[in-house]
Amino acid sequence: MRRHLNTIYVTTEDAWLRKDGANVVVEVEGQERGRAPMHLLDGIMCFGRIGASPALMGACAESGLALSWLSPQGRFLARVEGPRSGNVLLRRTQYRTADSTERALPIVRNMVAAKAANQRTVIRRALRDHGPGLNAQERTRLDEAERRLTIIVRHITQAPDVDTARGMEGEAAQVYFGIFNLLIRVEGDAFTFGGRSRRPPLDRVNALLSFLYAVLGHDCRSALESVGLDPQVGFLHADRPGRNSLALDMMEELRPVLADRLAVSLINRRQVAAGDFTVSDGGAVLLNDDARKTVLVAWQDRKKKELRHPFLNESLTFGLVAHVQALLLSRHLRGELDGYPAFVWK
Repeated sequence: MRRHLNTIYVTTEDAWLRKDGANVVVEVEGQERGRAPMHLLDGIMCFGRIGASPALMGACAESGLALSWLSPQGRFLARVEGPRSGNVLLRRTQYRTADSTERALPIVRNMVAAKAANQRTVIRRALRDHGPGLNAQERTRLDEAERRLTIIVRHITQAPDVDTARGMEGEAAQVYFGIFNLLIRVEGDAFTFGGRSRRPPLDRVNALLSFLYAVLGHDCRSALESVGLDPQVGFLHADRPGRNSLALDMMEELRPVLADRLAVSLINRRQVAAGDFTVSDGGAVLLNDDARKTVLVAWQDRKKKELRHPFLNESLTFGLVAHVQALLLSRHLRGELDGYPAFVWK
């Protein structure tokens, strides 16, 4: 099993990254703030105006270490990428599968069913964790959402085509986000969730979710590239210039587990507060610099926690789940597995 590696997150404006031997060094105003051996890293994510030396960029490209730049709020801007690696025969199989509805449909069914099942698990854990504090109406709404998602999961496995599966995924999202506000157990209106909003996020919960989804997307893309798959050619998400469709596909089953659950925990444990966000004149809500650091530390801690993988029946960290799923998908496309075993959180 692959070893869990770390990701460096650089959030300080005008920081400078350079290579020193086999180490990555982070400097701010000419002073070294940290360093890490490159062989212990699987990625470097830079938020905002961060510079990097040509020597470091070249070393990252050569070693396959993902070096990415994002906006302060997590919107992808650019990444350093070396020569494409991996098995060209695997990628050709991926493209043929994506072009064949018959071959893509079982993969899509499993991905979408896993996402809905994981959304259901988030609700079940909320019922377990907050049961005594729920009033009768809240418990009824959560119970009904849990039952509805169970029905949707069953129907997805019988979806006759990809478009129907996409429609069921949308129905599951409507049910799930319809009760998401009940998962937030802090008093006051600061973290009221008014429904999913993306570009831009219009409340603090959406700002937190969008930031976590951006970080998760980076991990999924890196995982797919590490096994030789093309992250831009997916099965559930349609092709679009500049879109990492397969990374988005993989994210679907992992969002509830890694991002949604963490966002709710950060709010309920008061690790983020109303003052950690700024509201622009246009209504967009954004995380401030200190809050981004808090979230990224919690994200790294979450990735270090262990679980038992439902298909492999092996213990591994949450941080390895994306890599394992990418590996299982590649094995299915090569014909080594009869189907793609999507990740279902227990």
